[in-house]
Amino acid sequence: MADSSRVERRLGDIADKFLFENERVRIREMKPTSGDPGSARRHQLDHILIRISGDRIAVLPEADTPECLQQPIFFPGISSFLEKGGIESARNVGKQNFHEILFELRD
Repeated sequence: MADSSRVERRLGDIADKFLFENERVRIREMKPTSGDPGSARRHQLDHILIRISGDRIAVLPEADTPECLQQPIFFPGISSFLEKGGIESARNVGKQNFHEILFELRD
């Protein structure tokens, strides 16, 4: 008998737009507007995030995401390296539109 308590999770795309891609790196752009709840997504590659603008973004990890991948609210000008894995959504909790560049590392 199937377990009816399990709900199929639908994952969204990592970012809004592809900017560049080759065999070593994939560069994407995210621009969630103020109040945008975002969709859950899985990071399958190590990546670097560079915040360009916006006042606040919150990362909301799914229950099965390891604690080491959970991140606090971000501010512009900050960059960070994150290892692959984890499922989360990014929610624009600020008053400004948010702009971030995501570098996914294939090596």
